[in-house]
Formats: sequence, structure tokens, C-alpha cells
Amino acid sequence: METTTVEKNNLMTSDKAIALEDRFGAHNYHPLPVVLSKGEGVFVWDVEGKRYYDFLSAYSAVNQGHCHPHIINAMIEQAKTLTLTSRAFYNDALGLYEKFVTEFFGYDKVLPMNSGAEGVETALKIVRKWGYEKKGIPTNQAKIIVCDDNFHGRTITIVSASNDPDSTHNFGPFTPGIVRIPYNDLDALAKALEDETVAGMMVEPIQGEAGVNVPSDGFLSGAYELCKKAGVLFVADEVQTGIARTGRLIACHHEEVKPDVLILGKAISGGVYPVSAVLADDAIMNVIKPGEHGSTFGGNPIACKVAVAALEVVRDEKLAERAQYLGEILREALRDIDSDMISLVRGKGLLNAIVITPKNGKEAWDVCLALKENGLLAKPTHQHIIRLAPPLVITEEQLMECVDIIRQTLAQFD
Repeated sequence: METTTVEKNNLMTSDKAIALEDRFGAHNYHPLPVVLSKGEGVFVWDVEGKRYYDFLSAYSAVNQGHCHPHIINAMIEQAKTLTLTSRAFYNDALGLYEKFVTEFFGYDKVLPMNSGAEGVETALKIVRKWGYEKKGIPTNQAKIIVCDDNFHGRTITIVSASNDPDSTHNFGPFTPGIVRIPYNDLDALAKALEDETVAGMMVEPIQGEAGVNVPSDGFLSGAYELCKKAGVLFVADEVQTGIARTGRLIACHHEEVKPDVLILGKAISGGVYPVSAVLADDAIMNVIKPGEHGSTFGGNPIACKVAVAALEVVRDEKLAERAQYLGEILREALRDIDSDMISLVRGKGLLNAIVITPKNGKEAWDVCLALKENGLLAKPTHQHIIRLAPPLVITEEQLMECVDIIRQTLAQFD
């Protein structure tokens, strides 16, 4: 794999950077042992100058590619004039962004926040308040349905919805009012919806952290219809699956579903700045009144300009169409690899996963370490699944080069 000279701190090495994080940072992540210092398009470089294909895209935050010039320029130009006002005052960027993003996704209103987890918390509050004030659920009895093996973030309330022991162990007591059902199970959903105190259902259209679990055709549209029949809000967490990643602008569009509440984050800023958004129509969003929810940084001028630029790139470069086309090529090519370590390939668009069969004690982590040595960065989720999510700007030629890297890497384990 090509190695190039990059601007870097000559005093910094990979070993030193890793040691610094280990010494001074909380041990809440287990990163692949590579220290990155530069990114451009589909590539990243480590501090020693080695170039890699990025097949994680910062968990799909960098759909538009690293340091896309249109997005970077928007951030720089706004940063020269005004960065933050808080929401105590109006600013000249927020209204323009709100008009752009609501028209872009087809909703009346947007509530701007910063992180994906904040977006999820915001949506949960909106759904509960709607349940009390519009549906008439008795005070403090509203329930929200979620699915097993979900990942919506790591706040106390969000992990209250999780069945992952790493997310829940020793973090209780947990937030009440959350009902879990199996993913991709319409019968279980119908049964849960018999409870008249249910205000909403929140679901990932594809479960990313669980290993790119793609539901059966008809699950999303069926869940939406069941919710409508029960007078319950259908909430889509598209923080990871949205913004063209799966081959549509949002993954729900694969089944012609318009969520009542749509949660976006990550690639809504192209990975350049923390931006998230909750979208809904007036009948839902207007339950939130002044003083009831907010964020000092939510809707700040830089975030607004960056998000508009990031969505313009998605539109102008036709990234959803590109993801749809390249995703089909990638899955077919991966399934053609002759390796008994590949038990399954699944995904939509350019959100894909290889399910690994361990061999001679080697698991997905070992494969990812070998991929790193061969110039491709991917990260396992659980012990047996490798998620493959390159920036959507990748070319077909680059994609096939990456398939060759994966093929050659797996051959090392034969």
C-alpha cells in the first residue's frame, strides 16, 4: 500500500500517541492500534505517513469523505465571523438552515442539537410530551417501544433501552417506561401496541452496532402501519443509516416510509462538526414550548453552515445513488471470495458486514489487525462481525482494490 510523507509532529509516534491516551484518557474505547493524522476523501494517513482506505467512515459520519472542501470551506468562512450566540438570541444562519433541512427531508419543523445521543433524547422527550398532550396518556405512564439489540447511544435513558450487558452493567437504576420487543418481529410489535399507554416506537431501520442487521422486507412499512393504527408515533433513529449511507436519503425510504419523528446526526455534518437534528411536523413538534428543551450549542452558526454544505454534497454528488450502485457490487464481490472465514455477507448500500467464522482461534479482531497491515481500516462489532462502510465518494476502481485487500488478507488465515 502506498506510503506518503504527510505533515505531522515529528516528535509524535504511534507508540507515544497511544501511550498518552492510555495514561491520561478514560479507558472507554478499545481502538485499533493505528494513530491517524490526516484524512482526504476515502484515505487516512497515520503519523508515520502510511496511507489506508477508511472502511469505517467514523461510524458513517464521514459519508462525504474526509475533509470535503465544500464542507470545510463553509466551516472556515463562518468561523471567521460568528461561532456561537446560544439560543438566547437569534442568529442569521439558523433560520436559513432550518428552512433548508426541513425542505430537504420533507418536514415542517426541526429541533437542532449536537450529538446523535442528544437527538435520541430529544425525540424521546417529544414523544412522551405528545403522548400526554395529544394522545391523552395519563401523566407519567407513557411507554416507548424499542427493539432488542438496539444501539441508540449511551446516556442513562438510552442504555435503559438496551439489552447489551456492557451498556447496562452497574449503570442502574434505569429509566422506566421503555418496552423492548424482538427486532424484525411484527407480531411482537402488534402485541405491545395493545397497551394504550404506548406513545411511540423507536427503531433503527438497520441495526448498525448489532452487526448490520437488515430486517425482512416489509418490516419497516408494517411497523409504521401498525403504529398508525394504534395511534402511536413511529420514530426512526437514522443517525447511522441516514444521509445516503444505505442507498436512499434515509433508510426508511427503501419502504416508502416517512417517520413521524426522524433523528439524524453523524453525516449531517460530513464528520466535520457535531450536528444532530430531530425532524417532525407541526402537530408533533409544537408540543415543545420555550424553556422545555434546548442546547447552548444546538443550532450554532457554524453547525448550520456546515450541515447545509454537507447536505448539498449529498445532493449534488448523488451519493445515495452511488451508495446503492456500489453496494450491490461490493456484496457480490465479497460473496465471491473463497474463504471459509466468511459465513455471511449482508447490508444495504454501502453499510455492509462480513460475519466471520473463527479459524484457529482467530476472530474478527485478528482479521481487522491484518487488514490494517494491508492498508484497510475496519472495526469489528462483537467478536465475529466486521462492518464495512467506506465513504460514499469511493470509486468503483477503489472499491475493487479494497475487495482485493480483503481477499488477500483472509487468504493469510488459510
